[in-house]
Amino acid sequence: MIRALLPTATSTDERQRDAQVAILPVGSFEQHGDYLPLSTDAIIATLIAQNIADAYLVMQLPPITISCSHEHSAWPGTVSISARTLHAIITDVHDSLNGPQALVVVNAHGGNYVVSNVVQEANAAGRAMALFPTREDWQDARAAAQLSSSMHEDMHAGEIETSILLHACPEVIRPGHENADHLANERRHLLTEGMQAYTKNGIIGRPSLATAAKGKAVLDSLTASFAHVMNLLVKH
Repeated sequence: MIRALLPTATSTDERQRDAQVAILPVGSFEQHGDYLPLSTDAIIATLIAQNIADAYLVMQLPPITISCSHEHSAWPGTVSISARTLHAIITDVHDSLNGPQALVVVNAHGGNYVVSNVVQEANAAGRAMALFPTREDWQDARAAAQLSSSMHEDMHAGEIETSILLHACPEVIRPGHENADHLANERRHLLTEGMQAYTKNGIIGRPSLATAAKGKAVLDSLTASFAHVMNLLVKH
């Protein structure tokens, strides 16, 4: 069963922890087909953050649960904020940190393109920030878990996302992922036409390949990969 999405530490806990790095999970509230919840990305971002907080000296922040999901706007339930609003929220969080000097944005929604710009701008201005997982971190995790689908074909609600939830919180998954595979490897005009031009069921990927064991391996790999981020940000 999934742990509480919100951290339960007190200010006394954080004073004693004295972490130099804070981690901010960023998810979304968007359709994930008929079997995964709208909050899938927020759950996954928080799971990654919780695993990191268990393994490293960091301050875990509550998740941003609504972000830039405009490509999914054709489906009921999807809610978005603008890229400029997400940029402002992340920047404000960093600037208001009391204790940690660096912020790591743990992003689990591929449509949050602006997060890369936020991180680059922050570092250019002398504010320590990192984005995790990077594309390379995801690739390493996919290899460690021996996923069958590629990153390109496994775009949305497919093998990796379903596997993570099967491992960590299977109770949130509805029936149907075993028969929901849909491939759309040619998505040239996705930004213009949205997801609805390429999928009717909201899925682009192979959720039928998902297993709980793969999900655990993905999370374990991402947790190990975070060591590189800590080495970059923590002052010894």
